[in-house]
Amino acid sequence: MTETTKTHVILLACGSFNPITKGHIQMFERARDYLHKTGRFIVIGGIVSPVHDSYGKQGLVSSRHRLIMCQLAVQNSDWIRVDPWECYQDTWQTTCSVLEHHRDLMKRVTGCILSNVNTPSMTPVIGQPQNETPQPIYQNSNVSSKPTAAKILGKVGESLSRICCVRPPVERFTFVDENANLGTVMRYEEIELRILLLCGSDLLESFCIPGLWNEADMEVIVGDFGIVVVPRDAADTDRIMNHSSILRKYKNNIMVVKDDINHPMSVVSSTKSRLALQHGDGHVVDYLSQPVIDYILKSQLYINTSG
Repeated sequence: MTETTKTHVILLACGSFNPITKGHIQMFERARDYLHKTGRFIVIGGIVSPVHDSYGKQGLVSSRHRLIMCQLAVQNSDWIRVDPWECYQDTWQTTCSVLEHHRDLMKRVTGCILSNVNTPSMTPVIGQPQNETPQPIYQNSNVSSKPTAAKILGKVGESLSRICCVRPPVERFTFVDENANLGTVMRYEEIELRILLLCGSDLLESFCIPGLWNEADMEVIVGDFGIVVVPRDAADTDRIMNHSSILRKYKNNIMVVKDDINHPMSVVSSTKSRLALQHGDGHVVDYLSQPVIDYILKSQLYINTSG
């Protein structure tokens, strides 16, 4: 499989990030490494989306603080970015709504067609809406005004930057020669983009709790987008999936990261890090990056709370 036929992926993680831990960042890194090793995917960006203040979780500090801590946690990453859209809405947004927002934004600003995890699109014309009859968009009679590969790549790169993703390296995108005789429509080689929800096995397990998730939302999250799961504490993901009819139905849309790294819950758990802060536990450095710790101490967060 060539670089241009691989699916380009943006990993999206939703959560309270109260605070964001080293483990959260490691989840992104492990998921990217695993997807690359499959030979089917190229991860071009990661998005951290902190939950809205009205989520109502006990001990949830203001999104102003959580956004800053997230930005500090990813400041040295060249591909993970923080997106404030969810925090800036009037009220709490469902995970499904956040995924749909980023999908619609990506369609609008890049002109690329996003397909679900198991249904590749059929070599679309760049900017051409799916399921519509293609119309002439680049006329051969006016070669000088046709977009070059560099122009289209620039558009995609700038768009990714706007939604907090790193600009992909040029060599990852190879286009059909713009001077090729392709009739009235200049078709560039497809850039297939997918947004996948990144989560731990605890979130996957929550899908099995009756009434916790809206079933229609679950259908969209797992069926239309797909999930990348980083197991925690040696969780049996097969057992978890077998407890939900929707997870069983879309089992092929759920990619479980399989590697040799031990990933204990304590490394990811924001609760554990808050307890360490409250008790003055020096092991807090195992959970949080130093810039995040410094910000927490400066802002006096979590120190006198029990959430």
